[in-house]
Amino acid sequence: QVQFVESGGGLVQPGGSLRLSCGASGIIFSIHDMGWYRQAPGKQRELVASITSGGITRYTDSVKGRFTISRDNAKKTVYLQMNSLKPEDTAVYYCNFALGPRGPWGQGTQVTVSS
Repeated sequence: QVQFVESGGGLVQPGGSLRLSCGASGIIFSIHDMGWYRQAPGKQRELVASITSGGITRYTDSVKGRFTISRDNAKKTVYLQMNSLKPEDTAVYYCNFALGPRGPWGQGTQVTVSS
């Protein structure tokens, strides 16, 4: 069955960096557009970055220029490099399909940006 496992979160000071990873199983990873989502306390889950099967990337305005999404099809892994982190980036981050029906949500990885 489809499974996504996120890792790499943590506590970081404003202006710091983190690199998130998401391993996928149970799918033909290379054919899927993938996305990173986040959910802050009291807010709806939002798509912050996506990457197509062909490597085209898109970002929500609030992270443009700071976050970079990438993928390694051989490892069935999608990454999110986050630089210049801000307190408002604090959230649980998840990966999932970027288009169509979503797969089951993983446990996510907590990112906390605080001094």
